[in-house]
Amino acid sequence: MRAFYSGQFVLPLPEGHRFPMSRYAMLRDRLLEQLPAVVMDVAPRAGDDELALAHTAEWISAVSDGSVSLQAMREIGFPWSEAMVERSRRSAGATIAACRAAFSEGVSANMAGGTHHAYADKGSGFCVFNDAAVAARLMQAEHARAGQLLRVAVVDLDVHQGNGTASIFQGDPSVFTLSLHGQKNFPFRKETSDLDVELPDGCGDAEYLAALEHALDELDRRFAPGLVIYLAGADPFERDRLGRLKLSFDGLEARDRRVFDWAWQRRLPMAFAMAGGYASDIAETVQVQVGTFRVALEYWRRWQNAAR
Repeated sequence: MRAFYSGQFVLPLPEGHRFPMSRYAMLRDRLLEQLPAVVMDVAPRAGDDELALAHTAEWISAVSDGSVSLQAMREIGFPWSEAMVERSRRSAGATIAACRAAFSEGVSANMAGGTHHAYADKGSGFCVFNDAAVAARLMQAEHARAGQLLRVAVVDLDVHQGNGTASIFQGDPSVFTLSLHGQKNFPFRKETSDLDVELPDGCGDAEYLAALEHALDELDRRFAPGLVIYLAGADPFERDRLGRLKLSFDGLEARDRRVFDWAWQRRLPMAFAMAGGYASDIAETVQVQVGTFRVALEYWRRWQNAAR
């Protein structure tokens, strides 16, 4: 199974910054050790034309040349740097590459990504460019050139609402945005997804999985995608610093298995991204992510067996 990483492009963050940059290198090391069937490739760099499918020219230019305002950078939560720009482009490129690989292999991954708080004209919440939105629009454009209509479902199970994604695709009937998130968590002014499921603080495994089942049934009833982009956030975990939900390791594995099985039963190619994860012990976030890859690898093998 192919996975795309941009972990060599490390943001120069100040001492004590709360974003756990080290988790990406830890994930790569754990995958090399435990899941050697995951083939890791360097993420390609998303160009201006690709980014412009989901972002304004003004935002792309301001980020790229460093003219973005201090206020806008404060909303993102990172200091501007050339490394930040490069990593943000590579993160979008990784989801583009994962989508292309999913069409040929069934399942593929971005080892970072899930930057769902980025709007068309601004960033927010550690998100500069919206990788899922850029990739979805590019896949649609490539299919359109072949005379095909591609409908995309974004299944966002990060603990925070995918407000940027919802905004970008507002009123677009070719993309369905589904977000399961903490009702009282960031962002405090939420956008309207095609389907929002708001969960109370302290929501545990059983309640979460029941809500997910209902949401997937509703998606089925309302939309027929040809591609799924899955944001497999690790932050619903019970010991996540920013999550406020109470999912266990087993609950998160059951969540992933349900999403992958839902896509497999419908033979829908799926690209997935890691999105958020902020456990006090970073190793626990990485453990959740490795679990996601373990489930993904099982379903990737089903695709390969079916193709023989």
